[in-house]
Formats: sequence, structure tokens, C-alpha cells
Amino acid sequence: MPKPIAKLDRRRFLRGVGGSVAIPAFASLVPFRSVLGDTTNATATAPATTATGAPLRMAFMSIPNGVQQDHWFPNDNGKQFSLNETMKPLEPVKQHLQVISGLKHEHATPGNDGAGDHARANATFLTGARARKTAGKDIHVGISIDQVAAQKLGHVTRFPSLELSCDAIRNSGSCDSGYACAYQYNLAWTSPTTPLTPEPNPRYVFERLYGTGKHGERQKSLALRQQTQRSVLDFVLEDASAIQKQLGQQDRQKLDEYLTGVRSIEKRIQSAERFGETPDPEIDTPSGIPGNFGQHMEIMYDLMVMAFQTDSTRIATLLLSYDGSNRTFPDLGITEGHHYLTHNQRKENLAKKVAEIDRYYMVRFANFIDKLAQTKDVDDNSLLHNSMIVYGGAIADGNRHTHDNLPVIVAGSAGGAFETGRYLQLDETPMSNMFVTMLNQYGVVTDSFGDSTGNIDQQLRRTS
Repeated sequence: MPKPIAKLDRRRFLRGVGGSVAIPAFASLVPFRSVLGDTTNATATAPATTATGAPLRMAFMSIPNGVQQDHWFPNDNGKQFSLNETMKPLEPVKQHLQVISGLKHEHATPGNDGAGDHARANATFLTGARARKTAGKDIHVGISIDQVAAQKLGHVTRFPSLELSCDAIRNSGSCDSGYACAYQYNLAWTSPTTPLTPEPNPRYVFERLYGTGKHGERQKSLALRQQTQRSVLDFVLEDASAIQKQLGQQDRQKLDEYLTGVRSIEKRIQSAERFGETPDPEIDTPSGIPGNFGQHMEIMYDLMVMAFQTDSTRIATLLLSYDGSNRTFPDLGITEGHHYLTHNQRKENLAKKVAEIDRYYMVRFANFIDKLAQTKDVDDNSLLHNSMIVYGGAIADGNRHTHDNLPVIVAGSAGGAFETGRYLQLDETPMSNMFVTMLNQYGVVTDSFGDSTGNIDQQLRRTS
């Protein structure tokens, strides 16, 4: 075994050229080095496409704290619906979406777990599973719909999925009534115990997708970064199987989770090499996180459009703000925190402020949907036509912390498979049923997901 100082020197060198991999601490032994395990590719699955053969995309946006329901749900129903005050910004793209009522997330309710609705809601939104109430390392919820799809079909693009956030990142400690912060700050879960931490910095997202530097320089910088990452992986992982025999059961699980993450990095490098030349958009690299929240959301939405347009990925999640957020909105002249306002909606003036905040989020979503609608896809349809975009959350009324009749919008027609331009009213239906339909449409054949009791094929799909 090389002397420790030699390892330290090499690590310093690798970090100096821009590469590092974090190693978890183990109770069973001192810091270790190991090699990659088996990296044999899984059997390829047919990619998700539309009837024309164009790529089919799916994306999920999460809003916090429920909505002011008097201003949310449309008037009338079916094709004759008219948008309520909060959704007015969607008027230009109304024909491309379905507003859905009657969906619920039973596992976001207290049950026997008591307080902590915001953490539960955030964790349940895309998993349909109940989060274990813990502030420690034994977190457990479920695999999210985006990752079920990514694990099956993510190999068809450079990146299996894209995880974004417009909020801070907190993956340790307790945040909501005894629930771990990881539940509240993550949407995507690659396993019941492993969240995929979203990236809040637009610059880092852009550089991950397209490389650093100016237009014309990025492909070279990305190739160098991938070469450096491969060197780091080879260095850090030398003998995982030997070390695993020395670990206790809990540390073996930790090592397995860690190696899963490491293998995902290796697969990402292999995927990038397999797809050849990287897209190089003729735009400036984002400077970082904007000081204005509205601008932050807008640039993250733009990055998703770019990622879909360049087929860098077909699966994305965007946590607009963690559930329970008490953000103020100076752009609207609102100095009270969002969470505070949702619990004071009995006062009409404060309820109106909640509705204003809901609309503030909606304006940015509407612009995103419009850009997808205006962007041509490879089959001459729009990106929106060939997408399934879900916008909503797992809390309905933020004042009462209800988890039925959730605020949900589905935009895009999945290449013509879904009916659009209507208000679809369901009756006490698990949101997981919708996810079953979406997964099957995407090419992931399943009859269950989360707490599903079936699907909503007949309700969601086009009938003529």
C-alpha cells in the first residue's frame, strides 16, 4: 500500500486540476480506497418516444404551501372551462394543458405521525410513499416517478435526468417537526433512502450540460473535465469488495449507496463519450444565482428548455421552493412570509396576498410552457406537444394542511396521446394513479406506483 503522503500529494494534484470525489466516513474503519465494482451496462430498453418517433419528455415542478383555492380552480368544467385569477397567465397556452382536481396524496396526511405536513408533502409528491419520521440517517420514503423512468430509459440521453432547485440545499439535520431536512429539500429519490440533491446554481447546471468557457471552447473543457473525473474515480476506488468484508451491516449499506452514486458518475462519463460531440449553445454562460427570485426561476426554466431542445435529457425536476418556505416577495410588496400568510387566510387581505404569490409562481410557469410551445421539435411539432409536464404540490389548502383535491396542472399532450384544453375533475383519486399512466406512456410498463389503486388512462388519454 502506498504511503499516506503519496496519496495526499496525488489527491492535491487532482483537486488542483478540478476534480474530487467525496468519500463517506465509516464507523467500522479508517478512511479507505477502493475500486469500482461491476459496471456492466444493463440490458437496453427501447427509448420513450411519441407516435412520430420524436423524444418524449417528462418534467415536474413543485410549488410550496398549497394554494389559495378560491383563486385557483377554474370556472365550469370540461372544454368550456375558464381560468380563475391565479391561472390567468396561462390563457395563451390554455389549449395545451389540463387542470386536474380530485387528486390526493394519502401518505402526506399525518396518519400516526403527527405534525410535519410540509416535509411529508415534499417527500410524497413524486414518490406516492410515506416518509419515515426521523431526523437521523435512517430516512426512508420511496423511489420518485422521475427516477423510475430514468433508471429504465435514462441511458438514451447524455444525462439520465436533471435535478434543479431555486432554493437552498439542506440534506442533514431536522427541519419540520422531527422530519429530516432531506425530505423537505429534495424531489427526486433514486432509492427509498437516497435523494438526488438538486442544483440551485444556474451556472453549474449550464457547465455540467455544456462545459465551461465561451462558445467554441466548451467541448474541449468538458472533455478535460470528464478525463479528470475518470482519473479521480480510478484513484479513489481501489478495493471495494475487500473493504466491504470489514464493514458492519450499517456501513455496508452506506458503502453500497455511495458506490451507486460513484457508478452513476462513471456511467455519465461513458454516456457523454458514447454520444459524441456535445451541444454548444451560442449563449453566454449564466453568471450564477440571481439575487431576484423571479429571475432565478426563469433561468432554471430556460435551462430545462435548452436541455430538452438539445436532447441532453428527457427527464427533469424543479423544486421551485421547499414546502414550508416562509419566503417574502418584495417584487409584490409582500413583506410577510409565505408560510405565515397561508395560515392567516381567514383575513381577506392576507388571503389575497397568498393568491398574488400563487400567481407570481404561475407567471414563470406560463412563460416556460409558452417557450416549449414555441420551440420546434425534430418532428416539426413543438417540444410541449411531445412532453408531459406536471406542476403542483402535495398540499392543497395551506391553512388546513389538506392533501386531497391537490393543485395539479398537466401540460403537453405526450405527443398527442393526452387530451388537452380542459378542466378534468376526478373524484378522490390517488395522484399515484396518474403516475402509473404517465410511466406506461413513457414506456415503463407497470400496473402500480406508490400507493396507486389503478390508473387514469381513460380520463387522461385522448378518446378520439
